[in-house]
Amino acid sequence: MGLEVHMLKVSTLFIKNYVYLIIDKHSKKAALIDPVWDEQKIMELLAENNCTLSYILLTHSHPDHVHLADTLARNTGCRVHMSRVEIEFYGFWCTNLFPLHDEEEILLGNSKIKAILTPGHTKGSLCYIAGNNIFTGDTLFIEGCGLCWGRGADPAEMYDSLNRLKRIIPPHMKIYPAHRFGQKPGKSYENILQYNIYLDFRNKEDFIKYRMRRNQKLLFAFR
Repeated sequence: MGLEVHMLKVSTLFIKNYVYLIIDKHSKKAALIDPVWDEQKIMELLAENNCTLSYILLTHSHPDHVHLADTLARNTGCRVHMSRVEIEFYGFWCTNLFPLHDEEEILLGNSKIKAILTPGHTKGSLCYIAGNNIFTGDTLFIEGCGLCWGRGADPAEMYDSLNRLKRIIPPHMKIYPAHRFGQKPGKSYENILQYNIYLDFRNKEDFIKYRMRRNQKLLFAFR
C-alpha cells in the first residue's frame, strides 16, 4: 500500500500533541489525524507535500484532539470522521461531520483506512489502521495507556480495548499515539510490548486497580 506518514508536533501552554498527515502516494489525497493548535504549520505541511485534504479523522472528542476540525473543514471542504458512539454520547458537532461504525473502512485514494472502536479513555474512542500503521489517539501510548477519568471513561473498557488491539495488531505494525512521554512515535508493536506495563496485565481487576491507583506522582505516570 502506497502510504506516507508525516508527524507534526504542536503545542499550546503545557499540552503537546502529535498531528499526523497520511498521504496516498498515487492520488496525493490526504487525511489528518486530530489536527489542533497550529493551523499555519498544518497548512504548510499540506502544501509542502502537494496533497489534497480529503479527511480529518478524529480519535475522540477532547478539545486537544478536535481544536481545528471545524476550521479546517470549513476552509477546505473536507469530511470529518468520528465514531458514531462518541458523537452521540458527547453531542459532538462540527462542519461536514460523518459518523463511523466499528470496523468501517473509508478509501483514501487507493488506500483503505479502517476504524477500530476502542472505548476506555472516552466512550467512543477510535483507532485508525492505515497500511502498516495504527493511530491510537489517547488509547494506547508507546509507554502506557490513556487516563480513564471523567464522563464516559471506563478502565474496564480500556482493558478490553487494549486486549482487542493485542489480537488484531501484528508485531511489525507501527504505533502512532497522540502524545509522547519519552519514546518517539512510530515504534513497532513488537517493540512496545517489551516495556509497556499496561500490556502485561492478564487480569482485568488488577489492571483496573493499577490504572486507577491513588497518589500517582504525575498525571501521566505510567510506572
